Amino acid sequence: MTNMAQAADASKNNSNDPRNQEVVFAAAGNPQLGNLETPINSSGLIKWFIGNLPAYRPDLTPFRRGLEVGMAHGYFLFGPFAKLGPLRNAPPANLAGLLSTIGLVVILTACLSLYANSNPPKPVATVTVPNPPSAFNTTEGWNNFGSAFLIGGIGGAITAYFLTSNLAFIQGLAG
Repeated sequence: MTNMAQAADASKNNSNDPRNQEVVFAAAGNPQLGNLETPINSSGLIKWFIGNLPAYRPDLTPFRRGLEVGMAHGYFLFGPFAKLGPLRNAPPANLAGLLSTIGLVVILTACLSLYANSNPPKPVATVTVPNPPSAFNTTEGWNNFGSAFLIGGIGGAITAYFLTSNLAFIQGLAG
């Protein structure tokens, strides 16, 4: 009886063994592109998921993309600041979380503005995103994205603040 290591070693010459099947290929068969096609990034589910994110969804303006991304970030950044910050047990915890979130969204918007004005490279087609949107081809597109990110981020933070501060009232309405 052979041990497991010897059995695995013997299987390397068996082309029918699934462990010997190649699963990672150069994208488009060209290794000079510097992109790999793996079972993860080339699967239909991942392509569908990435393709439906606001950054890659077709037919959206840069402003709409920035608004959606900003709303999501403002909403989910509020929680850690309000519930895990140094004032988490104090009465103004939610207000401190709101102000901290707005401050971070302003900093992130400044970073987007700096990036937009640094002449960023054009989006590159990959295995996962074969048709990147043209919204990020220009400085104007990036600036529209950044300004909408600011509006959406502040709006998302205010929504999270309102929901958290009025949680008892909202629960009372639900029964």
